[in-house]
Amino acid sequence: MAQSAFQLATVEPRAEVKDGVKKRARLRRQMYLAQMVSFILDAAILFLYSLSGTIPGSASAWYLAAGVGWTAITLILSEWHFNDRFRDHYLTVPQSLGSIGIQIAAIYFIPEVGFYFACIIFVVLGFGALRMSARQTGVVWAYAAIGLTSVFTLTSQAIAMPMETFAERHLALLCFVTALGRCAFTGLYGASLREALYRRGNELKLAHAKIEELAQIDELTGVLNRRYVMRALNDEMARAQRAATPCSVAILDIDFFKRINDGYGHPTGDEVLRGFAITLAANIRSIDRLGRYGGEEFLVVMPGSSKDQAVSAMDRLRQVISELDWNSISNDLRVTFSAGIEQVRPNDAPEDILARADAALYKAKDAGRNRIMAG
Repeated sequence: MAQSAFQLATVEPRAEVKDGVKKRARLRRQMYLAQMVSFILDAAILFLYSLSGTIPGSASAWYLAAGVGWTAITLILSEWHFNDRFRDHYLTVPQSLGSIGIQIAAIYFIPEVGFYFACIIFVVLGFGALRMSARQTGVVWAYAAIGLTSVFTLTSQAIAMPMETFAERHLALLCFVTALGRCAFTGLYGASLREALYRRGNELKLAHAKIEELAQIDELTGVLNRRYVMRALNDEMARAQRAATPCSVAILDIDFFKRINDGYGHPTGDEVLRGFAITLAANIRSIDRLGRYGGEEFLVVMPGSSKDQAVSAMDRLRQVISELDWNSISNDLRVTFSAGIEQVRPNDAPEDILARADAALYKAKDAGRNRIMAG
């Protein structure tokens, strides 16, 4: 039984990791296919330029082979999960360098429409910058700048964007419209990243709030643990002393709890603690703070309550607890509690009022238990 539970605990995280790897591979696949479509679109435009006689017919073929070939290599590596070895599983820097390298080569070998490829470099760098750090962006920018500088200054290629004929003017328009479309896609992609980050931020906030809540709760009883009920006591005491309003504190102790543990067993004792805490929480005011003070002792902080009001409220709770039906745990089980109550004084520290409430609790025990005593 223990072995199967352990296997279940280990299988579930592995399944989550496997699902995460599959999701990342799917996202990469979508991106690489979009990149392949982009290269095919550019090759189609180059083919139209070759039909108009502006560039050689082979230009479209080699550009298509270079772009689709490069993308196919990266897609295959992605499908083999090579990318998952790296923090940036998209391999944005190598992807950007490869794509920019193809555009620079196209400017050199197809200078007749070189300015179009220069536009594409802007798109590639802008898209990559959404996922790159400042240092990585600087590296890719330097690579593109050096490549462009080499083509523009170290070669005699006449880099142009022809618009002499009707066909060339409309093809130039098509080039810039498609480039604008990719710019728009980059903007949409950036917006989706921001939305994803916003959602992730909200999820992290909720997770942090949940962790903070769990850190405040006593695991067994579901009420505040000692640390946080003491913090609540400090806060309410400071507020009451500052505003000169009443605030009372009660220490509750389950009567003869050791006998319950010894006679019925610790699991039954835990059930009693849970039932006791749930009943208390259901029968106190929403502004009262309830916490497990230690063992079978509980602390109730009652802001706005005078000592007499607190005694009345605790006596009502005592009657509720004493009349509870515990038959679901044991037919002959009966649970009562004793409590000591004190009111905050102007110069009290937390240890002062707790000491007086504890002394009142011991008076209640000495008087026969199942009763409320005020200091």
